[in-house]
Amino acid sequence: MKNLITIGLPSKGRLKDKSIAFFNDRNLKILQNDKERNYFANIENKPNIKVIYLHAKEIIQRLGDGTLDVGISGLDLLNESEKSLKDKIGIKQKLNFGSADLVVAVPDDWIDVQTIADLEEVAFDIRSKRNTRLRVATKYPNLTNNFLISKGVTQYKLISSLGATETYPFIGSSEIITDITSSGKTLQDNNLRVLKDGLILKSAACLLVSKKKAAKLQPFLNSLG
Repeated sequence: MKNLITIGLPSKGRLKDKSIAFFNDRNLKILQNDKERNYFANIENKPNIKVIYLHAKEIIQRLGDGTLDVGISGLDLLNESEKSLKDKIGIKQKLNFGSADLVVAVPDDWIDVQTIADLEEVAFDIRSKRNTRLRVATKYPNLTNNFLISKGVTQYKLISSLGATETYPFIGSSEIITDITSSGKTLQDNNLRVLKDGLILKSAACLLVSKKKAAKLQPFLNSLG
């Protein structure tokens, strides 16, 4: 179809609900399909707009390769992406939902560790006593690496987290973690606390656009305010 616009929205949870509300509030009423697990939706009276529900991470990928025109996803996921992908995606606006912080968290009982500088000391200690590196569990290797290196922490290794990152220190898979948190409650429940200067990134949901389609999309983007 000529002038087809494809929009990628998060497929579950509060991000999905808030994203739908964002468009509904701008007189772009998303018509839900009756089928429970339907991944496609339309917008009332706008036959040229197609909505696809995807994992938030996949929205970034698809904007980068141009199969999506517009999408809503997290700033954390965008910034974690490889530079070659990130360079192809524009931030149209930060939205007022999906707020969360990417932070460095350590076990509560590490009383002497309050800042990132203290962390380097612990890392050297672990190195000399056990001949291993401080293990940092994370789903955000790029952002974590960049942050720790910029703060002068060198003696660590990243452990790729596949599930509940906050459990990794408890089960002995890592000493510390970096993770995304909105209230901090999950960290507290797992006897972890955020370092005083341990904020890596303040994230939020963003309206994103595929740069190579941006000119074509300008009238539509303007209508979103």
